[in-house]
Amino acid sequence: MDPTAHDPTPHDSAPHGPTRHGPAPGDFAALVRDGATSPVEGWDFSWFEGRATEERPPWGYARLLGERMGRARVSLDIDTGGGEVLASAPAVPPCAAATESWPPNAAKATALLAPRGIVVVARRAGEPLPFPDGVFDLVSARHPVRTDWPEVARVLAPGGTYFSQEVGPWSGAEVSEWFLGPRPEETWTARDPEKARTAAEAAGLEVVDLRAVRLRMEFHDIGAVVHYLRKVVWMVPGFTVGRYEGRLRELHELIVAEGRFLAHSSRFLIEARKPS
Repeated sequence: MDPTAHDPTPHDSAPHGPTRHGPAPGDFAALVRDGATSPVEGWDFSWFEGRATEERPPWGYARLLGERMGRARVSLDIDTGGGEVLASAPAVPPCAAATESWPPNAAKATALLAPRGIVVVARRAGEPLPFPDGVFDLVSARHPVRTDWPEVARVLAPGGTYFSQEVGPWSGAEVSEWFLGPRPEETWTARDPEKARTAAEAAGLEVVDLRAVRLRMEFHDIGAVVHYLRKVVWMVPGFTVGRYEGRLRELHELIVAEGRFLAHSSRFLIEARKPS
């Protein structure tokens, strides 16, 4: 499983405040129990406030998406998660849809987006998009599991735009490799922005914007690491506290000694248009 796929952080509303909640920083058992029992549905990251931080990309994806949603007539958001980013748009097109493959998130997205007139369609990962050819003038995706460029090109109307923020190479590698050891380089380099450009152009789209950035992630207690690994299940496949207790204890000691566990994420923004 690709540990970079659909990495949900950082969220454009990711918490960066100084207020901390939860057990005392040195209480390993209580911190782990807290991280292991807190709900992880959806892509709301308010639980991490004061316990983990991550830099945000400088472009402000949610704001830029909101601007494009306001101009669109028919839109589709792929892999919408719990719908939190899409719901933040000030205005939505008259006809708007979203897809999500994980049932708990699909249910949450439906509850959040239906009142705004956005139809959420359950779609299994890897399946073709369940829509006719050439119907959307805007297709968006924030951290898609995998961008199926031919499918995106198929459902875009002539002159339509694909707008996405995606997970880049080596994102979260320090976290994954702490528990799993060194991974093959191709694990981390498959999601390269230049490879995305090549794939978009091969599908007949014109890339009009491509930007990439590397960002700091800091975990301030071991409970935040546990919660993160339960939420981002592809980072350490099969993660359980019991299975990785030894490495968790070592990481806890490092965090107590240094005040944080430093990792890095990477993101790229890509915008592509279908010729008229």
